[in-house]
Amino acid sequence: MNFRLGTGGGGGWGWTKGVGPGGGGGWGWTKGVGPVVTGVMFGLVALGLGCGPVVGGIGVVGSGVTGVESERCCVSFCEVSSGPGTQKQVVIIGAGISGLVACKYCLSKGFKPIVFESMGDIGGVWAKTIRTTRLQTFKGMYEFADFPWPASVTEDFPTQHQLLNYLRSYATHFDLIKHIQFNSVVKEIDYQGPSSFSWTDWSGLHKTFPNGKWKVTVENNESQTKVHDADFVILCVGRFKDVPNIPEFTTGTGPEVFRGKVIHSMEYSAMEHEKAEEFVKGKRVVVVGFSKQGLDIAMECSSVNGTENPCTVVYRKDRWKLPDFSPWGIPLQYLYLNRFSELMVHKPGEGFLLGLLATLLSPLRWGISKLVETHIKRKLPLAKFNMIPERNFAKDMRSCVIAALPGDFFDRAETGSIIMKKCPRFSFYNDGVLIDGESKPIQADIVILATGFKGIQKLKNIFKSQEFGDSIAVSPDSRVALYRECIQPKIPQLAVIGFSESFSNLFTSEIRCRWLVELLDGKFQLPSIKEMEKDISNWDDYMKRSSGEYYKRSCLTALDIWYNDQLCKDIGWNPRRKNGFWADLFQPYGPMDYAKP
Repeated sequence: MNFRLGTGGGGGWGWTKGVGPGGGGGWGWTKGVGPVVTGVMFGLVALGLGCGPVVGGIGVVGSGVTGVESERCCVSFCEVSSGPGTQKQVVIIGAGISGLVACKYCLSKGFKPIVFESMGDIGGVWAKTIRTTRLQTFKGMYEFADFPWPASVTEDFPTQHQLLNYLRSYATHFDLIKHIQFNSVVKEIDYQGPSSFSWTDWSGLHKTFPNGKWKVTVENNESQTKVHDADFVILCVGRFKDVPNIPEFTTGTGPEVFRGKVIHSMEYSAMEHEKAEEFVKGKRVVVVGFSKQGLDIAMECSSVNGTENPCTVVYRKDRWKLPDFSPWGIPLQYLYLNRFSELMVHKPGEGFLLGLLATLLSPLRWGISKLVETHIKRKLPLAKFNMIPERNFAKDMRSCVIAALPGDFFDRAETGSIIMKKCPRFSFYNDGVLIDGESKPIQADIVILATGFKGIQKLKNIFKSQEFGDSIAVSPDSRVALYRECIQPKIPQLAVIGFSESFSNLFTSEIRCRWLVELLDGKFQLPSIKEMEKDISNWDDYMKRSSGEYYKRSCLTALDIWYNDQLCKDIGWNPRRKNGFWADLFQPYGPMDYAKP
């Protein structure tokens, strides 16, 4: 601990630079006597930030947070000015995509973030993936607004290695690495203050806060635990990490009766590439699930084993898979990612004229969906393999369940190195799996469950308070209720970044972070709790109509521009980002359109 004696007679809390017991310098709260210097009291005791003892801060919980269990999380602290003579602290948790952009934009406002990352590298879900994983969104839509892809990356869909290098270059360019401390664990966050139902206004850092603090419990890689005070917490936990979704089975029909190995896809993704290849080599593998991760694992297993030990994919429902992103030669973004396409969609809280226009244009919306579907069916032998989805393409697009299909997938299905099995249910027996409705079992040595993640449960588990957890989501089947997909009105001094989905999650997380730092910097105020809850209810209704059974994914695709417009209006930007009426109506919107305010 560092002791510094002030020279004046004014007592108060302030920030001072000190040295913690571990030898690391940092900013800490001070209490004592001393002169006021630029609105900050320099006083008696300085608690070193990071290497010193307990430090308070506003927190942002970033990707990889897992809650009160032993899953790893990350934490970062930002010093935030809140007016003359006072300062609030912001904590950022995570060095995934959302954590990086949160750190970058905190720095842009003059804040001083320190980021604690659970792993030994940045990137979140991209830090460790299957060897064959590629970006599922074309790179022009998946880039930072002020940091384009390098010219050396010529592919439209970069590999995991290229994407991770891009994130590292971004972090290096904006000097973010020095603000990141790796290998930390967030055990829980606990709010200590008045009940969340005792106030009627929710305000940013520039206004009076409820008399409360967040207690963020953090454990380092030496099993040392510290509790950090936070004035504001930002959760950037993401959906696709840490807490696996494991199917439930009746007694005697689950993995316990299987003599082989059963793992979740996140365990397979965590393996070194050579170890993963060795794990499946010469084995009969069953992959359960046909989402993006299940598709990648099936392709990798078929590459290793060929037709000698084909990979069997067990899945419940067919979903549209894209052979390319230019149906009939028309780039997909011209069909679904411009303002004109959004005029065809009923919007949350829309007025009479917009609702009427969406109704009148609904035949065109149906026609565009059929145009894409005919292109896919022309390119892929869906009918031959009985894989034509029941839902239309537009609904899958609005549900964020579209995936890009590798070009030779059906070639492998034709030759027999991949076998597809569609069924509503399956169970285990001692030598493999049993498919409902089929008498012949599937023999297997390994079953890989690509069955997704319990992202909502992970988010709820972060909170020590059940009341706050229930405010986030009443049940596992409910949607995470957030104003602007960032703020839960009944949880004080906290925001969520990067949990809902869109066509480009990087694009969406970046503009949310820009919105949030403007809020923290006092550039605008949030409406009342009642008004925010009404807006959330409107979006809930829209998600249920638009996405059906997938509404809890909170997918914004098909209304990305409409959503961004709301954020732009809040922070005083012109939402019209194109030059001219026709360009604004028909040209696709992307990250570079928001490079400047």
